[in-house]
Amino acid sequence: MRFLTGGESHGPCLTVILDGVPAGLEIACKSIDHELARRQAGHGRGERMRIERDSVELLGGVLAGQTTGAPVVFRIANLDGGNWKARWEAGDLPPVPVPRPGHADWAGMRKLGLDDARPILERASARETAARVAAGAVAKLLLRRFDIEVGSHVESIGDVEAPSAMAEDGRADWPSVWSRAEESPVRCADAIAGDRMMRAIDAASEAGESLGGTFCVAAVGVPAGLGSFAQWDLRLDAELARALVSIPAIKGVEVGRAFANARRVGTAVHDGWSLVEGGDAVRATNRAGGVEGGMSNGEPIVVRAAMKPIPTTVSPQVSVDVRTGRAARTAYERSDVCAVPAAAVVGEAMVAWTIAVALRDKLGGDGLDEMMAHHRSWGDHG
Repeated sequence: MRFLTGGESHGPCLTVILDGVPAGLEIACKSIDHELARRQAGHGRGERMRIERDSVELLGGVLAGQTTGAPVVFRIANLDGGNWKARWEAGDLPPVPVPRPGHADWAGMRKLGLDDARPILERASARETAARVAAGAVAKLLLRRFDIEVGSHVESIGDVEAPSAMAEDGRADWPSVWSRAEESPVRCADAIAGDRMMRAIDAASEAGESLGGTFCVAAVGVPAGLGSFAQWDLRLDAELARALVSIPAIKGVEVGRAFANARRVGTAVHDGWSLVEGGDAVRATNRAGGVEGGMSNGEPIVVRAAMKPIPTTVSPQVSVDVRTGRAARTAYERSDVCAVPAAAVVGEAMVAWTIAVALRDKLGGDGLDEMMAHHRSWGDHG
């Protein structure tokens, strides 16, 4: 399975094409719209999210509510695109000759030989992640047929950090964590820390600043054996890291308690087995985050990601005008103060898609019934 997205931030729409989705999967647009609404929410989001009402228009690959095996195609309208329509069609968009630090502006201008960052920022915009969330929503529908659930919560915003949802042994009651996060305007499972995060966002807004933070995505019910130990580009942890770092502003990823583990001795880190009644071998800990040797090991997959502060700030930043060669200050373009809660939802989508791809690769089959039959014959690896 793979997907491609298209469209610009201020163009008429975003599109996403999902190739390789098995036939026979029930698709309800309302379930995808629900995920899109989750991405739009969050304390610290900007004016753009008060304009858009993201929903998908199904253009192909689904008949009578089920996938056909052909590419699934969605369109997500940019309502704000109507405000830009005349200038967009006339090619009269406001030029951006002063690259903004932290954005794709400068590198993109050099890559394409341009003195205007507008063509780059229109596509590099995080608006594109709405299409990813639509793709991830389909992946979630597929994973649920195999009793796999994916969720997220925010761990920190700026210097405000919530108590860890995970115990030292890597365990957590993930459904409870996700339920509490859904009730929070910043997707934080701890109400007290969530209130402090909101105050930090408000203070940053008043100062013309932006804030980053960290979030955690977990997947429960993933069977052991997805991914590969045999080739570097098929290792599941590598695919998860790539998927998360591809999200705009994500600059770091860890699997399980990777950075804490790096400070400990081996016997205090690795997840040993013990026998329980009936002779089954179980693990008491999950410090590895559900991945060993490039493969899922049957424990919950836990990944954490760090998001830098959004580069667009009300307070001008030092730059240069590429057209004049003179020192200049960046101009403010409408933006969020903090998008960590939204990034967590995008992270869910990318993790769900990555695991769905690995599951599809393992089970094979052109249709959902065939995949499920292969899963039954594979046996319970949970």
